[in-house]
Amino acid sequence: MAGSLRLLRERRFLPLFITQFLGAFNDNVLKNAMVILITFQGARLSSINAGLMVSACGGIFILPFFLFSATAGQLADKYEKSRLIRLIKLCEILIMGIAAAGFCLPNLPLLLIALFLMGAHSTFFGPLKYSILPQHLHAEELVGGNALVEGATFLAILLGTILGGLLIALGTHGPTWVAATCTLIALLGWLSSRSIPVAASAAPTLQINWNIFSETARALRLARDDREVFVAIIAISWFWFYGAMFLSQFPAFAKDNLGGDEYFVTLLLALFSIGVSTGSLLCARLSHGRIEPKCILAGAAGLTLFAVDLFFAAPHGARMYADLILIGVCGGLYCVPLYTLMQSCSDATQRSRIIGANNIMNALFMVTAAVLAIVLLGTGSNARQLFLITALLNAVVTAWLLWRTKRC
Repeated sequence: MAGSLRLLRERRFLPLFITQFLGAFNDNVLKNAMVILITFQGARLSSINAGLMVSACGGIFILPFFLFSATAGQLADKYEKSRLIRLIKLCEILIMGIAAAGFCLPNLPLLLIALFLMGAHSTFFGPLKYSILPQHLHAEELVGGNALVEGATFLAILLGTILGGLLIALGTHGPTWVAATCTLIALLGWLSSRSIPVAASAAPTLQINWNIFSETARALRLARDDREVFVAIIAISWFWFYGAMFLSQFPAFAKDNLGGDEYFVTLLLALFSIGVSTGSLLCARLSHGRIEPKCILAGAAGLTLFAVDLFFAAPHGARMYADLILIGVCGGLYCVPLYTLMQSCSDATQRSRIIGANNIMNALFMVTAAVLAIVLLGTGSNARQLFLITALLNAVVTAWLLWRTKRC
């Protein structure tokens, strides 16, 4: 673990780490501030039902992952990566200018445009973030680097969600504070990106296919051609299905099963996020620089065991809170080796496109989770029951993944 933390003193890692943290942080400041603004001032912004608009925000943010991930992967493979990152972070500053206008006017169409563009920003940054790590880190450092990135990402989600809610709640000046803060974070992200070392092009002769539909299909075929990598992608995507199912149900779980308010929702998110961050760092400590299948298996087993226990735990008891933390810990143990496997086993000339395919699959699984939740809730299920169903599905998926791994 000390070896992993030493990466935070290295120029080949620290600027990228700060840049990706600030990007995830800004995403969540913007999203949560917008959701709260729409929830409480929806009637002033639009005639459309506020609940429907909040649901639409999630879809608007994730849509670019379907549309542009394959293109993002091509660009990251073809061009020098640090320069692309600086360009993308410069675009983030411009996007936050649009968001600032949307908050200060206030103007809902501008806010939705900014949200879509921030989704596109994350779409183009993702393949760069994960494909540049193997170029700057030694093989034995890759697990630790991924652990730090994954742990920081979930802390950024938590802190951004909290800050977005606090700022927008500052009365009539709340939107102005959100606008200024998001712009400042974007500026800091661009400044940190300027220190990222050069990462040479992996496929300089690659011909860019600008047809997003045919290239999406091609990227998925490319990932599927390597069975070991494709199994890792399915496993990672399943984690995002699992996480989306839990995070989306925290508000209902807090309100209906625990009798809590919006502050209690934040507590649940904090427990889960801290758990994932802790699990990610624990994975780095246990792995000793290697991809450790036992961490994946232990994490997968824990995602079922502790979620089932959560269903039976008494509300507000120590057991319930421990289950939420341990679910997060197991998530960190589970996903860090899988990301490392995807990176290290991919052909270097195709790595970014494969990561783009992974992002497409992640988005597909998260949308599937949302649809399944809507269907189950429509049949009378509650949040606790959805947690139990997800835990049992996880056992089935884990068994399938083990079977496919043996076949590989």
